Amino acid sequence: MRILFLGDVVGRSGRQAIAAHLPRLRDAWKADFVVVNAENATQGAGLNAAHAEALLAAGADCLTLGDHAFDQREMLGVLTREPRILRPVNIAREAPGQGFRIFEAGRGRKVLVVQVLGRVFMKQPFDDPFSALDRILLDHPLGAAVSAAIVDIHAEATSEKMALGHWCDGRASLAVGTHTHVPTADLRIMAKGCAYQTDAGMCGSYDSIIGMERTEPMRRFVTGMSAGRFTPDMGEATLSGVFVETDDTTGRALRAHPVRVGGLLSQAGPEE
Repeated sequence: MRILFLGDVVGRSGRQAIAAHLPRLRDAWKADFVVVNAENATQGAGLNAAHAEALLAAGADCLTLGDHAFDQREMLGVLTREPRILRPVNIAREAPGQGFRIFEAGRGRKVLVVQVLGRVFMKQPFDDPFSALDRILLDHPLGAAVSAAIVDIHAEATSEKMALGHWCDGRASLAVGTHTHVPTADLRIMAKGCAYQTDAGMCGSYDSIIGMERTEPMRRFVTGMSAGRFTPDMGEATLSGVFVETDDTTGRALRAHPVRVGGLLSQAGPEE
């Protein structure tokens, strides 16, 4: 199976990059399943219904969220009726929507997608991501119940992401970090066949501070004072993520490629 995972979409620039590049890449790379983290797609904070619809129409099979899952209040209702959008599995139990789901990927293949929030350096006391993942992965064994399993690790600390990645090895096809918006250079296939990258990067403008226009973040760093809200930068976006090819029988990753298309970062990925 050919799986494309794209990192955090940031604002209009990120949405435009998805619309411009994803249909072509999905066709050129013959992707069977596409996951897009969309938690910053609307004004850099959360996701609204119209932008969710546009990202799905561009070719995403599943949208994941994160700690900003409910910044746009309409998402409370959207999650109850749109099963292709997932919020973190270890957020409050009363939260609407689902933290994981089994998707169909054609030819009888089933794909598990699950998202967990890390706890280190995060602002809220989320539930334990390790035990949350453990229950789901035990109930959906790779190569038996599902042909592939994708874990979106939405977390701040690289060490916690790495620990969760090793926790998934042998039980997931891909464990990839989101949230910090900077692509890491550690993409690899671990010993038991799980492709891993600490952060997929963002789909947004890299001529920025993690996707945001530089003035306000810079002011806060220099003066320690706020003069307004962060706003997404409108420069040309780089579409960033991971492309993984898996064995349909075992679910193990066979090949993994970084994806960098457009914008300021050099392009990489499978041959078109």
